[in-house]
Amino acid sequence: MSKQRAAALIVLSLWLYSLPLFADDQNPEIDYLLSTIGSSECMFIRNGKRHSAEKAEEHLRMKYKRGRRYATSTEAFIERLASKSSMTRKLYMMECPGAEPEPTGAWLRQRLEEFRRSKA
Repeated sequence: MSKQRAAALIVLSLWLYSLPLFADDQNPEIDYLLSTIGSSECMFIRNGKRHSAEKAEEHLRMKYKRGRRYATSTEAFIERLASKSSMTRKLYMMECPGAEPEPTGAWLRQRLEEFRRSKA
């Protein structure tokens, strides 16, 4: 076997070995909650301004990516990153068709409970 081929196999092996390390970084519950927000028909109210569901998902994914160290669990993600503005401290709200606006934290906790029940 040539040295180049051996080196390529070593690099490939190391890359494949490292994949589970990156996969463990994902939380399927948080991913589910973010996808659920994005596919909802709700408006996301952030600092008094209304945003589409897609923009809500985009914003919260960005916050999760930047603040992952604060989201040690799904509940911590909801409480620390997804419930209120980190700058103004104002609560985020979900305004869904046919329902009164409710705090995003409560909305997400309900979806998390439904998700966990469906997995039981």
